[in-house]
Amino acid sequence: MTGSASQIALRVVEAKQVTGKVRALTLQADKGDLPGFDAGAHIEVTLPDGDTRPYSLIDWDGNAAAPATYRLGVLLEDDSRGGSRFMHHLREGQVVSASAPRNSFALAQGDAPALLVAGGIGVTPLISMAAALQKGGVPYRFVYAARNADAMAFRAELESRHGAALQLHFDDQAGGPLLLAPLMKNAAPGTHLYVCGPRPMIEAAREAALSAGFSADRIHFELFEQVAAQESDQPFEVELASNGQVFTIPPGKTIIEVLEGEGIDLMYDCQRGDCGICQTDVLEGEPDHRDVVLSQAERDSGKVMQICVSRAKSARLKLDL
Repeated sequence: MTGSASQIALRVVEAKQVTGKVRALTLQADKGDLPGFDAGAHIEVTLPDGDTRPYSLIDWDGNAAAPATYRLGVLLEDDSRGGSRFMHHLREGQVVSASAPRNSFALAQGDAPALLVAGGIGVTPLISMAAALQKGGVPYRFVYAARNADAMAFRAELESRHGAALQLHFDDQAGGPLLLAPLMKNAAPGTHLYVCGPRPMIEAAREAALSAGFSADRIHFELFEQVAAQESDQPFEVELASNGQVFTIPPGKTIIEVLEGEGIDLMYDCQRGDCGICQTDVLEGEPDHRDVVLSQAERDSGKVMQICVSRAKSARLKLDL
């Protein structure tokens, strides 16, 4: 894996409900100063069972180099496996352990225009991006979609800070989800796209951007969900091309989890299928793609896969590991 970040003790100094399902948390260092971060960064909070969950850092002012506090927005998920429930039950004075900030979703366009597209709680990293772009005088458009007005967290502050640069979309008022193709077609030349939200939005935005002529290096995204196991999942084998070793990947375990457990050194980061760091060449077999990184053409080729989330349709995969 990419190098493990040191742990920080964070004390909750404010916890408030901002919508029926979104809780805003403000955290400060229990001792010492907080590390700075760049727009798009996240921390990974350690749960009581030792597992971790990533949460994007919210910076409203573009002044995250020396922050006094970290601010998070946490959605209470209906099918939560413990992370969002734990975070929603935190109260002022409690202390949690978290990683130092990490960033696999950084601003990359320089002075080129930016199109920020948020779905639901995916707005959190884009708040920081919009603040950084505004402070730097870089042209940007910020589009934020939610099911309805009651589900839209941080609306009032976003409206006051971003004015005409902000476009709000409510599914119930518009009669359906945000139309992505017109956004991409109307984007200024050279625009970089940043998308964060549910998997269907990310996949649709990526395909719409590619169809509108965006190059792949101008499309950036982060997925705000863990890939859930499917009832139909079956065990399969993975063969390592380098030494012929074969490992069985059972349901409920990823390729990375099994190989790491056997002492195989791997490069990876997000473990959600959205950063691309674990991409691996497939030499034999048919992958079952569950990432949001690969284009449809790359998926259809069957030549590469993201081993943090994807599985196999064939009984065995031979990987270039």
